[in-house]
Amino acid sequence: MAAANYLRAEDQFLCSICLDVFTDPVTTPCGHNFCKNCITEHWNTTDQCLCPICKEAFTKRSVLTVNTLFSEMAAQFKSAQQEASSNSSEQQESKSGEVPCDVCTGTKLKALKSCLVCLVSYCETHLEPHLTVSGLKRHQLVEPVENLEGRMCTKHDKPLELFCKTDQTCVCMLCSVLDHKTHECCSSERRI
Repeated sequence: MAAANYLRAEDQFLCSICLDVFTDPVTTPCGHNFCKNCITEHWNTTDQCLCPICKEAFTKRSVLTVNTLFSEMAAQFKSAQQEASSNSSEQQESKSGEVPCDVCTGTKLKALKSCLVCLVSYCETHLEPHLTVSGLKRHQLVEPVENLEGRMCTKHDKPLELFCKTDQTCVCMLCSVLDHKTHECCSSERRI
């Protein structure tokens, strides 16, 4: 829910021409906002002065002055956005020796948990569905583990959820019932 509110707030500060936070925002006579340079360049490349959003034509080119209040709000928003971005990536970025999030694209953030069912490691953001969605809440989460693909039983294509103390190997539930039924097994989470 917070992410949805953030996106709506961000949209209010984006110029529809450059798709970035407003720089020197101005308002056209029809009431739409643009960066001063964006609307000026747009009008310099067209024969008519039209609003890029509603296509209203203006008989004479307006003198555009910067809306100082809106400009200050956009600058504060941009500053807060940059600060939040740098804080989250600095604090959670995966370092050498730490397990990275398998879902992150670009900069890999540090994984907080690994799922033995999905065989994926998750950062704080990508872990959220496992903490809130009822079907995913049943998945077995453990401290971050590398090489989760190697934690799948090749014989039964099931997660290696148990550890056979007798054979000193990880086994799936079916292996524990079929091949290791007389052996002492424990949760692989305790083994990891």
